[in-house]
Amino acid sequence: MWERKVVSAHTEFLKAVTPQQRPSFDPDLGVITPPSNGMARSVFARPVAPRANWRRRYVAWLVLLDVLAALAASRTVVTLLADADAGFWDQRVLGNVSSFSLASFVGVPLGWLILLVAAGAYDQRALGLGTEELKRVARASLAMAAAVSFLALGFKKDLSRATVAAIIIFLLLYTLVVRFAARVVLRRIRRTGRASQKVLLVGRLTDALAVHEVVTRNYGAGLHPIAIHLPHHPRPGERVNAPVPVYVGWDLVPLVQQLGADTIAVCGPASLESYELRKLAWQLEGTGLDLVVVPQVTDVTGPRIHVRPIEGLPLLNVDEPTISGLSLLAKSVLDRVTALVGLVLLSPVLLAIALAIKFNDPGPVMFRQTRIGHEGRAFKVWKFRTMYTDAEQRLAALQHRNESDGLLFKMKDDPRVTPIGRHLRALSLDELPQLINVLRGQMSLVGPRPLPTEDDDYRGDVRRRLLVRPGITGLWQISGRSDLTWDDAVRLDLHYVDNWSLVYDLAILWKTASVVLARRGAY
Repeated sequence: MWERKVVSAHTEFLKAVTPQQRPSFDPDLGVITPPSNGMARSVFARPVAPRANWRRRYVAWLVLLDVLAALAASRTVVTLLADADAGFWDQRVLGNVSSFSLASFVGVPLGWLILLVAAGAYDQRALGLGTEELKRVARASLAMAAAVSFLALGFKKDLSRATVAAIIIFLLLYTLVVRFAARVVLRRIRRTGRASQKVLLVGRLTDALAVHEVVTRNYGAGLHPIAIHLPHHPRPGERVNAPVPVYVGWDLVPLVQQLGADTIAVCGPASLESYELRKLAWQLEGTGLDLVVVPQVTDVTGPRIHVRPIEGLPLLNVDEPTISGLSLLAKSVLDRVTALVGLVLLSPVLLAIALAIKFNDPGPVMFRQTRIGHEGRAFKVWKFRTMYTDAEQRLAALQHRNESDGLLFKMKDDPRVTPIGRHLRALSLDELPQLINVLRGQMSLVGPRPLPTEDDDYRGDVRRRLLVRPGITGLWQISGRSDLTWDDAVRLDLHYVDNWSLVYDLAILWKTASVVLARRGAY
């Protein structure tokens, strides 16, 4: 499959150059090299990145949606509050249009748009992924509250405090709703391969393939790798296997132009020397091409990373992970309150599932198994039974069909799973009784999954998972569930331990719903 892609890309490449400038494809090494006369390195003019029309269209739609959200917020406040026009009595402008109407339906949308721009809410790097876009919208709402207060003070207007508070709240609420809807549409488009940045991965093959795997698995990030460029030729007899064409020996900027890419991603610490990276950044000036550098420090994100420049030398400060304090206490309180409310509200659902299990197969409704939890303490996890009662006795006969490469036994068509159990697993409904474990403080709503193994099996890096309480859901679940390898699952769990926050937990809980409904990676 990858060879067909290489040949296809190589064919397209040949259409743009003369016979003397044509590169060659080495079938033994599996790489595309420039022509022997080197002309392909210098024949191209200064490149200009392909116009990302999708970006401009997306931002234009966001502007329109934000204006509509502001108009809807003003209309909602006018409808709900009888004294919304306090401070604007008997003032008319533009004929019969009152100053209050002008401020509500012209001033508020225009001011909101200006503040969103000032807060960077339309910055393309913050759109469509993560919480940065939402943080910038929240900052704009705070700026809106301050701006309205200063204007009221400056013009000596005795505005209704309820009106000011309501307009800020509805502005934030409606804008977040429309932006979430825009994200959903953008992710659906990106699933087809459109509305994404075309990326040339630069670095050693192992580093480039690692980045390729991550970004292609997370299509919502909007990065679409189209080729790899190796810093050095493969060793004699070594053949390159990759899902995209592999180039070696090219000048990067002309190659990006020829491939039609708009982003260069430098992968790994040994990809380019410091002076080469600086020179590459100079070459990209004025081209519209983006430069992305994947740092050597991986799986560390968010507020733990700070850049401190000293005489032109950027120092990357990595703070110690916070796994204690008020945030952890707030997480514990939130977990237990949510678990209690969830058990009460879901009690009819839990009862219906228990009856379905009982009627489907005789035996206990619940399945309890020893798991390793916070700081290595063992506890009994609660789950709805999804297997036949003799599942443990039949496990030894199925070990040779294990599809997992880690501590867990995984098998897509496990004959031990009951018919009702398959549906429960697909929707993760069998995990609902673990709210009891959360209520007892043994588990959390979000965290690494508790594994059915002995404490002695948690050695080395894996043991770091035990620094926080295990969770009903986590990064493992929203990133592929059972389709992930053991190494990927451990990496995601460790990433969560090192970077967790309450906002991160809420984002994982939100994404869990869509992953469960899509039944991705569940068996």
